[in-house]
Amino acid sequence: MEFQDKALTCMDCGTDFIFTAGEQLFFHDKQFKNEPKRCKFCKAKRTATFGPAGPEAVPAYNKVETRTICSQCNKETTVPFRPSQGRPVLCRECFQQTRVAAAV
Repeated sequence: MEFQDKALTCMDCGTDFIFTAGEQLFFHDKQFKNEPKRCKFCKAKRTATFGPAGPEAVPAYNKVETRTICSQCNKETTVPFRPSQGRPVLCRECFQQTRVAAAV
C-alpha cells in the first residue's frame, strides 16, 4: 500500500498541517482507524495539560482504602474496597494463602 502526504486542518487552532506518508504507514501498521485531528503543537500542548491519554482517561471514581481487621489472623490491614457485612475480610498474606490452598 502506498501513502502520500495529506494536508489536514487542526481542530484546535485551525492551521493546516501535513500528515506524512510515514505517519500514515505508522497509523496503518498500528491499525488506527482515525487520522490525527491536531497539529503537533496543539497535540503537545494537550498532552502537557491532560497527560498522554487525554481527559477521558481520568477515572470517574475515587479509590477506596478501608482499614479493617483480618478475619483469619486478626491483624489490622487495609483493603481497596468497602467490606460488606457478614463476609470475611482477609489481609494480603491470608488471602494469598487461601488462593494457594484452593489451587492445590
